[in-house]
Amino acid sequence: MGLKKGQIVELTITDIAFGGKGFAKVDGFAVFVDQSVPFDKVLARVYKKKKSYAEARLVEILEPSSYRIDSLCDYSGYCGGCKWQFLDYARQLEYKKKHVSDSLTHIGLLKDIPVHSVIPSPEVFQYRNKMEFSCSDRRWLLPDEFENEDTDRGFGIGLHVPGTFSKIIDIRTCHLQPELGNRILGEVRSYIRESGLPVYNLKTHEGYYRFLMLRHSSAKDTWMVNIITSDNRPDVIKPLAECLVTSYPEITSVVNNITSSKAGVAVGEYEEKIFGDAYILDDLGPYTFEISANSFFQTNTKGAERLYEIVKHYAELSGRETVLDLYSGTGTIPIFLSDAAKEIVGMEIVPGAVEDARKNCFRNRIDNCRFIEGDIRDGISRLTVRPDVIIIDPPRTGMHQDVVNQVVRMAAKRIVYVSCNPATLSRDLLHLKNDYRVIEVQPVDMFPHTYHIESVARLEKK
Repeated sequence: MGLKKGQIVELTITDIAFGGKGFAKVDGFAVFVDQSVPFDKVLARVYKKKKSYAEARLVEILEPSSYRIDSLCDYSGYCGGCKWQFLDYARQLEYKKKHVSDSLTHIGLLKDIPVHSVIPSPEVFQYRNKMEFSCSDRRWLLPDEFENEDTDRGFGIGLHVPGTFSKIIDIRTCHLQPELGNRILGEVRSYIRESGLPVYNLKTHEGYYRFLMLRHSSAKDTWMVNIITSDNRPDVIKPLAECLVTSYPEITSVVNNITSSKAGVAVGEYEEKIFGDAYILDDLGPYTFEISANSFFQTNTKGAERLYEIVKHYAELSGRETVLDLYSGTGTIPIFLSDAAKEIVGMEIVPGAVEDARKNCFRNRIDNCRFIEGDIRDGISRLTVRPDVIIIDPPRTGMHQDVVNQVVRMAAKRIVYVSCNPATLSRDLLHLKNDYRVIEVQPVDMFPHTYHIESVARLEKK
């Protein structure tokens, strides 16, 4: 059967591919269908046709899978925040484990590596400690809104539909953040509407309001509100801050990040503190961390504790080891391991993260961690320490080949590799396999209702 673009086909979904799309075959030809789950029987319209596969959009569910559940969220199926809400959580964990195992086998060429059952997130809703909401002067309309001629098609603040950059869904309730975050979002929405100032347009690059970022401390139950704007207008932001902190005493920090950059990222070129501190505090295990508006911190605090406990277990520290932590960020892993090692050296390219790491060491009275600022590709060759254990927690793109080569030359007896991307994890393990044995891999779910999965691999020198 030759599939054609625009054709509607009847499919039985048999699997989920990495990326979250359902998978089916038509006469041996692979078809990927968004918003579908295994054992759904569906009608889908082909919108992309390649030599070896096609992509299709769901038109109708003819027979729902027993794995399919009712979504809690009104925006499920449209919003890019969580694409698997309609898939039973236990099944989500099964498919995440399968994605890790398949990547190790097909990309890493590593067979028979023990991949343990996924450690579930302690909370499957209200687990995110950070949310970024975009402002837009053109809303993406849901089907029931589109049919209503009275629907306001202008301003909205919320999350993007996948594949769009200038339109957002006007989110009233996001179940991934604690409930108070939704009330703060509503208050900011009302203020923006009443202020009369335009929101930023990504096409014309004109307008004032750009993003709203909310941070929540799981341990302290406090909030940071960060408003990202195109220029500095204290006459606008200060009344908003006063309104927020009066209504919600849980807000202990309000900051204004200002940027004239055309890039659609919620980071300011500089920052103004409007109310309270320029940070909030949160705990991981017995340690307290200072989190500023633009610093990295795992978005699932309780899940991060489970992740770091696995890292500590795999590192097998006795108190005599020197540990090298590559991509050390704000120092969370070094500080978490500090009571079990002789010395920990962290390397990080972002200056602000290194500053935060040093502050966090001071706050927790830790004196056996030090941090080196700079590009790991250049800096690692100049290190004078010879680590017993290397911790690697790279970005989604994984390690550069130069870094892999230098890690091999260091010949540490153990490596603990923390990854948020099974594909690049497997690629890097392939490059290490001649010198290191992969003993086991433990997936940890930090992102319920998405296909994303963290994994911790334990490696030993051959």
